[in-house]
Amino acid sequence: MSSEQPNNINDIIKKEMSALMEITDKEFNTIRSLVYSNFGINLTEQKKSLVVGRLQKLLKQMNFTSFQQYCDYLQKTPSALSELVNRISTNHTFFFREKEHFDFFIESVLPDIKANHIKKGDKDIRLWCAAAATGEEPYTIMMLIMQAFNMDYKSWDVGLLATDISEKALNTAVKGIYPTERISLVPQALKNKYLRSCGEDLWEVTPELKKEIVYRRFNLMNKQLPFKKKMDTIFCRNVMIYFDKQTREALVDRLYDITVPGGYLFIGHSETLGRETSRWKYVMPAVYRKEI
Repeated sequence: MSSEQPNNINDIIKKEMSALMEITDKEFNTIRSLVYSNFGINLTEQKKSLVVGRLQKLLKQMNFTSFQQYCDYLQKTPSALSELVNRISTNHTFFFREKEHFDFFIESVLPDIKANHIKKGDKDIRLWCAAAATGEEPYTIMMLIMQAFNMDYKSWDVGLLATDISEKALNTAVKGIYPTERISLVPQALKNKYLRSCGEDLWEVTPELKKEIVYRRFNLMNKQLPFKKKMDTIFCRNVMIYFDKQTREALVDRLYDITVPGGYLFIGHSETLGRETSRWKYVMPAVYRKEI
C-alpha cells in the first residue's frame, strides 16, 4: 500500500501538469481574440505553443487548472488584460540593435532636425520611441543626441518620449540596469560616459541619461495620439511584425499625421511599408520620411 501511494501521487501531479500545458482551439482563439482586439497583436496558429509556454506559470500561480478557467477570468476581469500582454509580448532587445539605423540617425537625421529648427527659430525637438520595451533603444537614442549636441545640448529643449504596452518592460527601463551582453555594442566612449558598473555582469545607466527620457505606458491601438506637438522622428521598430496588414496601415497613417514635415520614421528591418499605399517616402531599408 505504502509503495503504491507515492506513484499514485506522482501520477496525479503529472496528469495535472499535462492538463495545464494543453490548450484547446476554442481557448486559444479566445485569448487570440482578446489580444488582437485590445492590443492589435496577431497571434497566428504557430504561436499556440508560445502562448502555453508564456502563460502556464501564471495559471499555476492563480490556481487555475485549465485554460478555460483563465479565459473565463479574462472575460470577467478586463484589468487582467494588462498582465496577459505583459506575458505575451516579446521584449528581447539590446543597445544599438540594428546599428545601421543609428549611424544614419547621427549622420543625417540629427543634422536635418537641427537645421530645420534653427530655420524655424525654435529649439524644441520632439522624438518618440513607440515600442521602448525594456529601454535599451531609447537610452541608445538619447546617448547619441547628447553626444552629438555636446556642450550645446542644454541650450536645446529635447524631449524623448518612450512608450510600451508592457508595464513590466517599462519598469525595467526606468531602473536602467542591464547585463553585459545587452551593452556589448555600445562604443567604449559612450559606455564610459553613460554607463556604470553596478555589480557582477551588471551595468546601470547614469542618472544624467535617465532623467532625459519620459517613460509612459501606451497602447498603439489607441485611435487618438494625445500629443500637443508633432514629432521630429519616430522609432517604431520590431513591433508591427505582430500586427496584420490592416492594423499596420492604420498605425503608420496615424504616425504620419503626428510627424512634422520632413520628419523620419524608423521601423524594424524585418518590417516594410507598402510604397504604393503609404504616404511615407522610402529613404533606406526600414527608414521613411514625411514629405516637406
